[in-house]
Amino acid sequence: MSAGAEEIDRALLIDSDTFRRCVVEPCRPVVIRGVVADWPLTRAASENEGLRTYLAQFDAGRQVEAFVGDAAIAGRYTYTDDLAGFNFHREAMPLAQAIERITSPRDADETLYVGSLPIPIVLPGLAEANPLAFVPPGVAPRVWIGHGSTVACHYDMMDNLACVVAGERRFTLYPPDAIGDLYVGPIDHTMAGQPVALAAEAAPGDPRYPRFEQARDRAITIDLAAGDALYIPKLWWHRVEARSAFNILVNYWWDAFPVAPDPPFATMLLALSAIAARPEPERAAWRAWFDHYVFRPDGHPLAHLPEARHGLLGDSPENAKFVRAQAMRMLRGG
Repeated sequence: MSAGAEEIDRALLIDSDTFRRCVVEPCRPVVIRGVVADWPLTRAASENEGLRTYLAQFDAGRQVEAFVGDAAIAGRYTYTDDLAGFNFHREAMPLAQAIERITSPRDADETLYVGSLPIPIVLPGLAEANPLAFVPPGVAPRVWIGHGSTVACHYDMMDNLACVVAGERRFTLYPPDAIGDLYVGPIDHTMAGQPVALAAEAAPGDPRYPRFEQARDRAITIDLAAGDALYIPKLWWHRVEARSAFNILVNYWWDAFPVAPDPPFATMLLALSAIAARPEPERAAWRAWFDHYVFRPDGHPLAHLPEARHGLLGDSPENAKFVRAQAMRMLRGG
């Protein structure tokens, strides 16, 4: 199932430039069927003992952090009801031990997964043995291994290519502009770094989240089997269900459009501290300025002038650096 998501033939993705042009630039989710079906890792993951043997040749012996919960949570890692804590605990262990606990006959009292493990550090050589030609050079993959689980609806600040290696996964996606209907939780008390959409984890009709019904109708649901991949643009909300008893996902995060050294989220935080508490009429004035100079719904703010007269608003890397330096001087009081 990929209701509302585009699918693209993997044979068309011959290099990173093609991938950027055909998949990334439209900023929409894209499904790529069977793209990692021929990986040695995908083949090894079809059988537990074969997987353990295959991964052992790359294992650097690193300690990893596992999310461990009671079987009663059914792999749904989330907050406690009062949002003060979480319904799981973190446990450090060698990667081989985590894989053993995940792939061995199931302990009825436990659900466990390890996630976001940088492959070049924990499994050096694995990425080279399982390459993707269209991923930009230098982008390091990460691996997620676990029992059946549900990762709460969240967003990433990087572009994300998620490749299913074992099991089945269901992604439920919401566009970035649904944020106001998702009832987002704390931004500084999170499970894994990103705030989550509380309404997406609630039962239908929950009276705490009346606006969520508008977002529910906009959801895109995508089912992936082993070998399939999904491109998720940055800031798209996604709930991830690993639907098999044993699951592996490899993903790649990168910024496909780096125009300055600072991440856009840092700019938003600065604007939050400087503007959010000002009176509504002043906020409206700043909104107009942001629209005019930054978001540009009517095009370049100096389109009425020759390009030679655009000055700091000329779209070049040199100007971006100069603007950043000027902003840094202002922040330092210079």
